[in-house]
Amino acid sequence: MKPLSSLHHLIQALRRLPGVGPKSAQRIAYHMLQHDREGAVQLSSALSEAVATVRHCSRCNTFTESDVCETCRDEERDASLLCVTETPADQMMIEQTLTFKGYYFVLMGNLSPLNGIGPKEICFEKLIARATDGIVKEVILATSFNNEGEATAHYISEMLKARGLYVTRLARGVPVGAELEYVDIGTIARAFLDRRTT
Repeated sequence: MKPLSSLHHLIQALRRLPGVGPKSAQRIAYHMLQHDREGAVQLSSALSEAVATVRHCSRCNTFTESDVCETCRDEERDASLLCVTETPADQMMIEQTLTFKGYYFVLMGNLSPLNGIGPKEICFEKLIARATDGIVKEVILATSFNNEGEATAHYISEMLKARGLYVTRLARGVPVGAELEYVDIGTIARAFLDRRTT
């Protein structure tokens, strides 16, 4: 049986979500229409509202509904520290640790030349302007530890160091609670290189 046009469009739209393949998209669509139409209406309404109201903070580039986000408006934070993350989700994870009291800049991605993502696409000029405002003393790079994240961190680090800024990178190492025999060799090697005094 060929799916109805509107159902087909719904399935195709759900496939745009990360990690959702054709089968999962079909399952979600049928579930919402068969068992949770109220939830489907609520999801549709919330998504439409978010698309209409959520924009980028003019200072840090994260998601906000106002010109300047709540974090950037917090005058209690340390203006000399600027943490660079790839996504608002990464920023939220760092905030949940309650260990960082500076400000943020969110790239909204990472450098990936093969996918056509260069410095312009990650708002590099805006980051440079923010980091060289005369107040920021240390830029902490909190990009992912994959190839793209490492390349992004290296590129930003070189550009900011050339402008006289102190640049640091999140340390890598053995996860809390992990047993060494189950940790991959690369992580153990990095932990040795990044070791500190006790």
